[in-house]
Amino acid sequence: MVSTARQEEPRAAFRSFAQAEILPRAAEIDRDQRFPEDLLRRIAKQGYLAPWLPRESGGQGMDFVTYGVLTEEVGRACSSARSLLTCHGMVTQAIARWGSEAQKRSLLPLLAAGQRIAAFALTEPTVGSDAASPQGTAVTAGDRLLLNGEKSWVTFGQRADLFLVLARYEGETSAFLVDRDSPGLTVSPVDGLLGTRGAMLANLRFEDCLVPKKNIVGKPGFGFNMVASEALNHGRYSVACGCVGLLRACLEASVAYTATRRQFGTEIREHQLVRQKITDMMINLRCAELLCRHAGELKDQRDSRAIAETMMAKYYASTSAVRAAGDAVQLHGANGASDRYPVARYYRDAKIMEIIEGSTQILQTIIAEFAYTDLPAR
Repeated sequence: MVSTARQEEPRAAFRSFAQAEILPRAAEIDRDQRFPEDLLRRIAKQGYLAPWLPRESGGQGMDFVTYGVLTEEVGRACSSARSLLTCHGMVTQAIARWGSEAQKRSLLPLLAAGQRIAAFALTEPTVGSDAASPQGTAVTAGDRLLLNGEKSWVTFGQRADLFLVLARYEGETSAFLVDRDSPGLTVSPVDGLLGTRGAMLANLRFEDCLVPKKNIVGKPGFGFNMVASEALNHGRYSVACGCVGLLRACLEASVAYTATRRQFGTEIREHQLVRQKITDMMINLRCAELLCRHAGELKDQRDSRAIAETMMAKYYASTSAVRAAGDAVQLHGANGASDRYPVARYYRDAKIMEIIEGSTQILQTIIAEFAYTDLPAR
């Protein structure tokens, strides 16, 4: 991502860590469909799980533009590792913004240190994009709640110690923190995924799951418009910046391959149609960088426009990553379909980016609404 001098020094540190610790294991993570515990601990030790939190909460007080650079460099190395930063960060940010003082004091330092790993349980078997209307329910049982329902496709659900769960409570969508060892919670692994195969997805089943009332995040009824929206806005920014890294990885792999591969007596880099694809990748990368940088600056300024700008950044970066990954495979020819080259993994990972944290089609609908409400006023 385009960065100022203030971000260049940390970028070098982020890239050094990602290239030394994450990149060499990316193919293994994809193949084994698991994220190594020792690597998770190394990422946590670096303070990368929630660095934007203030120091008193265990973070580094990092600005969001710099956090975007971190997410880019991790995403360039491995999309599954970026998924860890995203899902854990979504829950952490939701607690930081809407949690009670007791929740913040007890949880944020543990989340920042990676002593607890969090996952966001939003999607249900029959509820995907209409996340404001969960079918799961919570009812009062003395000083506790009984939670019933199912959640699907929970990123890092196989590993998480803590889940942020949306359900209907007293007729409204509310958010709850649920510990992994809560009675009545069953976690089932999901494998055989197309991309981000090391993100350790799981399905959750709640059967009269006991949850303390104090674990409600925000007020009853705050579940979607406040708590989930905060989490999703953070997640979209993280995914957008990760897509910038994925775009860069596609460009770098394509440049390296076409500069050495010879066909018809010359390097294929000299063919016009090859250069067209490289040009498109480079321009789309730069545009995605600038969109993410602008969204990060607005987030740092706590400007309300950050929501719309983040959606646009996620939309553009994810769709561009899909095109770049497709072109990277095409430029590699038959080698692009082989796991001996990383572009096959990039292709599968990129497609996931168009689905998570607001699908391309959902974002097209919402972004258009911003145009109808904002542009006429100018």
